[in-house]
Amino acid sequence: MIDPDTKAGWVPEADEVDEEEEMPLSLRLSIADTLTLGNATCGFMAVYFTTTGILIPHLTGSQETGMARHSAATAVILMLCAAVFDLFDGLVARKLRSSPMGAELDNLSDLISFGLAPAYFVLVYGMVADDAHQRVAAVGAIVVLLAVVLRLARFSCVTVKDGTFQGMPSPFGALTVVSIVLLELPFVATLLAILGTAWLMVSRVEYPKPRGRLAVAMLSWIVLGMGLMAAWAFDAPGGQLLLQTGCALQLVMGAVIPLFATARRVNNFRGSRREARAAQIP
Repeated sequence: MIDPDTKAGWVPEADEVDEEEEMPLSLRLSIADTLTLGNATCGFMAVYFTTTGILIPHLTGSQETGMARHSAATAVILMLCAAVFDLFDGLVARKLRSSPMGAELDNLSDLISFGLAPAYFVLVYGMVADDAHQRVAAVGAIVVLLAVVLRLARFSCVTVKDGTFQGMPSPFGALTVVSIVLLELPFVATLLAILGTAWLMVSRVEYPKPRGRLAVAMLSWIVLGMGLMAAWAFDAPGGQLLLQTGCALQLVMGAVIPLFATARRVNNFRGSRREARAAQIP
């Protein structure tokens, strides 16, 4: 069809609509994006099991402690699975093609699995624990959630040197918060440890990125954690002791890793100063 004024051909409107509705190849989900969505799914299901297996039985006066233990273990195992998805989506994205949505999907999924899920776990702990204070625990849960939000936002807009994170990574922070709750320490000690973990997540303390041998070690640690949770959930002999040992090790790792990173940074700085002084000597 010809426009009588411009003598140019008209493009059919149907074709324009079809071209607009067709999704660009660059916006289609990649394999890494699928793993990221698995991360978000695990985080949501952790919230579900925390609600149906711990909170609702407590509110209805159920005395089935085994059910609460199984649900708590399931929720934590799902958070561990989310950490596995988060570990592998980065590795796959570096090896294969990743879509432009990858970074945004990763942040949104991390917010669910490592922000909302552990914060909700702390909130429910404040409602069901005998010596806990519900409102104070709610404040602690909000601090955890906001720490993850701030950390993810800073991660998106701040560039740090390759091979390190600035502040405790959110998956590691979430598992540390959950480990603190499962240790069943006095309420004040639990709250202070949770607040300390939230501070580490937004701090400038350096944590190494899980690559190579460190990624294998992290994956092995997560699998070990799943085994400990399963032993505790099914009331295996020594399961409680194994769980407490694993949770204590998680806390120790959270404190020791930045110390090693700081010590390495100090040694590198001293080495640079020695080299500079040696270069100045005639």
